[in-house]
Amino acid sequence: MFRPETRRNRYDKKKASAQTLPVSVCTVNFGIDVNLALTIRAAVCYGAENVFVIGSIPDHKYLSPASGSTVDYINLVNFKTPHEFLNFSRENSYKIVSAELCDGAVDLDDYNFSFDKKTVIVLGNENTGVPSEIIFNSDPVFIRMNGAGYCLNTMQTGSVFLNEYSRQYKKFNKQALSTVVCKSA
Repeated sequence: MFRPETRRNRYDKKKASAQTLPVSVCTVNFGIDVNLALTIRAAVCYGAENVFVIGSIPDHKYLSPASGSTVDYINLVNFKTPHEFLNFSRENSYKIVSAELCDGAVDLDDYNFSFDKKTVIVLGNENTGVPSEIIFNSDPVFIRMNGAGYCLNTMQTGSVFLNEYSRQYKKFNKQALSTVVCKSA
């Protein structure tokens, strides 16, 4: 089937009606560049505002095709250290949620995202996870694994978290809207 429009043309059309959610994703020193590219793609598809990157950002020539050209539809913000990211998050009143298997972490199925301020979901390095400095300043949350594996790829984890955030945000807004409608009736 011949498509007269390019991918960018379709993205530009959709962008006009796209919803942005008060959520961002933070990646921590990803060692596999495609994980960042695919995290960017998920963030754009779910309507995240930003992708924060602690560590280096690959060249745009790599990120553009690897992200399906979505890198041009998200704000990328770079931080040198976890400490710099934490300072930025405090100054901008972000609620930090770390995707991490650790003591005290809450199952994502039981976690309720707060919508009173913007949220940032932190995805750790493929081998070392989320730095302890960030874990201690966040809500650590994990995804229960029922199969033989115990840990998803970091990019897949980001997609699962964004999906759950989006689901809860939609439910929250429906409830808020019905409360307003009921009060005004």
